[in-house]
Parts: sequence; structure tokens; C-alpha cells
Amino acid sequence: MSAEAALQHTEQPSVWAGGVSPFGVSWQKLMMWIFILSDAFIFGSFLVSYATSRASVGAWVDTGKVFALHVGGSEIPLLLIAIMTFILVSSSGTMALAVANAYERRKKQTVYYLFLTMLLGLTFVGCQAYEWTHLIVDYGVRPWWNPFGPPQFGAYFFTLTGFHGLHVLSGVIYLGLIARQVAKGVYDRRGSYANVEIAGLYWHFVDLIWVFIFTMFYLF
Repeated sequence: MSAEAALQHTEQPSVWAGGVSPFGVSWQKLMMWIFILSDAFIFGSFLVSYATSRASVGAWVDTGKVFALHVGGSEIPLLLIAIMTFILVSSSGTMALAVANAYERRKKQTVYYLFLTMLLGLTFVGCQAYEWTHLIVDYGVRPWWNPFGPPQFGAYFFTLTGFHGLHVLSGVIYLGLIARQVAKGVYDRRGSYANVEIAGLYWHFVDLIWVFIFTMFYLF
């Protein structure tokens, strides 16, 4: 290797050198991944604490009865929770369609699927508001007390579902801002719809967290 070639080789920038795209992705996407990772640790800590507390108290609340809905004189366990789960999982599909249309730069279709995702998100939050109201008003559930069993149940219910619901509501607002930018043609002028994909990363993360909450808190 000549001295000139060796000099060129040593002067090649490292991926650790920073810049506008340190890991082959935009800084916006990288920051979103860092946020998702840090948020996953928070949710993970809540779920581990819940699992530890539940294992230590022995008998736990029968969530199937607590969250049952009465339909036609019959009590259907976890019906509302199942509907909420279906709504949120469906919103992942509409978000994926929004991203797919954004890749093709189809502005109208992208806005349509973003608004459909927002509508499903708001429906989920509405169901959660009904769930909270039902437990607080009808049963008197509080973070420090409940009539069903161990007092920790109320604290973990409000913490897990409340923190997640806040993420869903924040996501709806976030998607609304992205949809507004798409409708105004901002991303057409930039020549990139990457921000739609980044918003999709957040929304899919929120949906995934709900799967863990649904499985650990409601089913077991």
C-alpha cells in the first residue's frame, strides 16, 4: 500500500464520529430509538415490580370478574379489555398502511390512515376512561384501597394503565401534528416522509407495551 493510499485509509470517518447520520440512520430516528429504549426500561420496571408484588401477596384479584361486562344478562369476563386490545392492535395495521403510503408519497392516503389511527387511539382512550370511571365511581377503587383484594391492585392498575394511556394520548397528538405536516405538503417539499415512519415507531412501541400489560396484568 502506497503512502498516499495509507493516508486516505486512515482519514476515513468512523461511525462513532457523529455527524448527521452516525449509524446509517437520521438523527431523528436514532433519538426515537433511544427514547423507546429508555421508555421500555420504565415500563419494564413497573411490570417487574408488579410481578414481584403479586408473587409476594399470595391470593390476587380475580381480574376476569372485576373487568367483566354484563351483556344480555350474562357476565362476559374481560370483554371490554379484549375490545380495547383489538382496537389498539388494529391501529398498528392502519399505522403500517400510513407508513407504506408515505414511502410511495401518496399524501391523501397517508393522511387518511393517520387519521384512522388517531381515531382508533382516541377510541381506546375513551374505553379506558370508561373503565376508570366504572372502577372509581361504582366500586370505589383507589390507589391505596379496593374492595376486591390486596390494596396493591389499585396502585398498579392506575399506574400501568394510566401511564400507558398517557402514551396513547400523546401519540394521538403526535400523529395529528404529523398528519398536518403531510397535508400541508411539508414532506413533499423536503423530499422525504421519514417523519411518518418515525412516528410509526413510537405508535408500534405503545401497542407492543399494551400487549405486555394485557398479558401480565389482566390475563394472569
